Amino acid sequence: MSEHEIGKVSDFFSHPVAAGVELLDELSVGDHIIIKGHTTDIEMTVKEIQIDHHDVKTAHSGESIGIKVPDRVRKGDHVFKVEP
Repeated sequence: MSEHEIGKVSDFFSHPVAAGVELLDELSVGDHIIIKGHTTDIEMTVKEIQIDHHDVKTAHSGESIGIKVPDRVRKGDHVFKVEP
């Protein structure tokens, strides 16, 4: 398996637990990602993507998205897509 960076966390929301991400590459529902930072190491499958509070199946480079995360993330954490 390989991984490549597709974005950075730009914000964190505690209710619901979600991250704002600035994308550098495409991300789709069902993709497997890893969020890494100084104190962050989360591996998860993307179940939902929102742009401006609207659900989308795929988001592209340059877009700001929201995704639900299982735990706290921090601004500047790196988001990697895992490829089989």
